[in-house]
Amino acid sequence: MWSCETLNSTENSEDQHLCHDFHLVLSIFSLLYLIICFPIGLCYNGLLVLVNLYNKTTMTMPDVYFVNIAIAGLIINALAPMYLLGLANTKWAIWNSNNEVYITLLILFNVSSLVTMYSTTLLSLDYYIERALPRTYMSSVYNTKHVCGFIWGGAMLTSFSSLLFYVCNHVSTKIIECSKMQNKEAADAIMVFIGYVVPAIAVLYALVLILRIRKEATPLDQDTGRLDPSVHRLLIATVCTQFTLWTPYYVTLLVSTFTNAQGRLVDENYSRILHFTKILSKFLAFSSSFVMPLLYRYINKNFPNKLRRLLKKIHCGNKGCSHERTVVQQVRT
Repeated sequence: MWSCETLNSTENSEDQHLCHDFHLVLSIFSLLYLIICFPIGLCYNGLLVLVNLYNKTTMTMPDVYFVNIAIAGLIINALAPMYLLGLANTKWAIWNSNNEVYITLLILFNVSSLVTMYSTTLLSLDYYIERALPRTYMSSVYNTKHVCGFIWGGAMLTSFSSLLFYVCNHVSTKIIECSKMQNKEAADAIMVFIGYVVPAIAVLYALVLILRIRKEATPLDQDTGRLDPSVHRLLIATVCTQFTLWTPYYVTLLVSTFTNAQGRLVDENYSRILHFTKILSKFLAFSSSFVMPLLYRYINKNFPNKLRRLLKKIHCGNKGCSHERTVVQQVRT
């Protein structure tokens, strides 16, 4: 992946030095990601899922969506080493369009990115519903769990069209059905529209509605059944973080799609800058897999208590701890 082989034929030594320096920086970032970010993401995403599944009875609507995001984060986190270790000049170059494994990895990445973005989108819309109509069935935990099932199913169905384009772009042109669908740019354009444009519009719409209803003081604001105020901070932080980390990826994907669709030669410097920008944007996209669980951990005030209950359960087992049994016996006597 980090390779300057295309510059070996040029006589401009300054470009070669600049390229090698840039790739050195990228390699350092890759190493730091694998040493620090990868284990953190794996640990916190796993904890987020386990803690909330253990405390099913106390899960709220935001918890369900964040479990969804955490599962998608585990998949993205698992794909990161394959991408970062896939050096273009080694046998580990599996994140390459000429490799069969590439299609599988890309579809997993696309499905996870769709789940992440649409979970954030529906969290925004459900938060507005809960603010406008507290205790409504539409934003209940039961309904949210079913919605999350539709998110995964919809993400897989949406990625299926991209899968067809990528597969047909990869197989032999002798297959008549695929010879008409060999268009990688179409698959990328579909992902940009469905994976970014639609969620961005929906989130913007939800935030406008939330801002409008927050300005209107109503008797419902005193309802104790409403969501915790920290959920609003969690929502704003989630939306800002997700779109900050994913916007560069989708923008560079869109620029690359338009560039390739034109089918004309582009300036070598422009091509090189676009290549490096795509690499950096994927770094940011992968970083969402460890940033989001940390965000949830430090903003959601109920998470530490849930974690303590899980650790106590693991430590004491089903029978309970000795001091808890003593307290129960004293109460009975």
